Amino acid sequence: MASQDRDRAAALSLQLARAHEELRRLITGIRTDLGHRRLSDDTLVTHCLAFCAALESHHRGEDDGMFSHLLRERPDLAPTVAKLVEDHGMISSILSRVGELAHRATESRGPALDAIGRELDGLAAVMESHFGYEERAISEALDRSGPAADWPDRVFRFGTA
Repeated sequence: MASQDRDRAAALSLQLARAHEELRRLITGIRTDLGHRRLSDDTLVTHCLAFCAALESHHRGEDDGMFSHLLRERPDLAPTVAKLVEDHGMISSILSRVGELAHRATESRGPALDAIGRELDGLAAVMESHFGYEERAISEALDRSGPAADWPDRVFRFGTA
């Protein structure tokens, strides 16, 4: 049984990278839709808000579970985790703006869609930097950590499983 626990832990960094890839795919799809076709108001709001909720859920799972788990075993990662949590706060602010703009877009399309596109472009750049740093900074520690508790579903499945 200990071997299965270790195998599961060793797969956590791969699962984290896959979760990040799914989030990249989602934002790319929304950005592409904004650039190539007119979404209905309801579709735009639904896509943006679903993406925002998925990313927020992923980060809450990291903040409330994965990072605590890692810090118990690796207190030396405290500065790295603090930086990642700070990034989550910045990303959360951008997500709030995207949500507000999506709601405004239901009232007046053109300029609001352009503003959403700019926010999503900025968000995608921040996400890419954040995800890359996170994967480089904690992957080894994550793979060497003990058995995971209840946080993996929240981090890897965005609270939808």
